[in-house]
Amino acid sequence: MTPRSRKRIASWLASVNGDGWKGVALCAFLAGLLLAAAVGDAPRALLGYERGAIAAGEYWRLLTAHLVHFDLRHAALNALGLLLLWALFSRDYRPRHWVAIIAASIAAIDAGLWFLDPAIEWYVGASGWLHGVLAAGALAHLRRREADGYLLAVLLTVKLAVEQRGALPLAGDMPVVVQAHLYGAMGGLAVALCLPSRREPL
Repeated sequence: MTPRSRKRIASWLASVNGDGWKGVALCAFLAGLLLAAAVGDAPRALLGYERGAIAAGEYWRLLTAHLVHFDLRHAALNALGLLLLWALFSRDYRPRHWVAIIAASIAAIDAGLWFLDPAIEWYVGASGWLHGVLAAGALAHLRRREADGYLLAVLLTVKLAVEQRGALPLAGDMPVVVQAHLYGAMGGLAVALCLPSRREPL
C-alpha cells in the first residue's frame, strides 16, 4: 500500500469518526454483536430479557438483553444503524458522556418494560438504545442550529409516533417491541439534556 493510499484511508476513517482506538473499539463491538447472533439461539435464551427469569433473580438480563438479537438479520440491521449513528454523532459528546447516554437509555427501557408494559414477556436487541443515541445526537446538532438536527428530530418524532400506532412497515415477520424505541429515546434525551455537547461542527 502506497503512502498516498494510506493517507486516503486515514482521511476516510477520520471523516466517519473511525480513526484511532475508537475505530478499533467499534469494530470489536460490532463483531461481538454479529458473532452472538451467528452462533444460534443459545445467547438469546441465556441473555435476553425474560420477565419470569428476571423475577427469579437473573438480573444480568436487564443489561445483556440489549446486546443479543433475534437472529443474524436483526443483528446486522442494528449494526448498520450503529455504524451510521457513529459516523454522524460519535464526536458530539465525550466517550464517558456516551456511556451515560446509553446506560440511561437501557435503564429507561428496562424500567418502562417492567413497570409500564408488564404484558411484554421478552425483548432482545440494540434498537432501543440506538434510538437514545439518535435522540442525543439530534439534540447536539440542534444546539448548534444545524439543519440536519431539525430534520433528524422531526423524523425521530414522527417515527416514534407512527410505530406506536401499528407495526413497522420494514419489520417483516420479525417481532419488534416498539415501546423500547420510545423508552430508549426518552432516556437518552433526558441525560443528553444535562450534558455538554460539541459547540462547533467538525
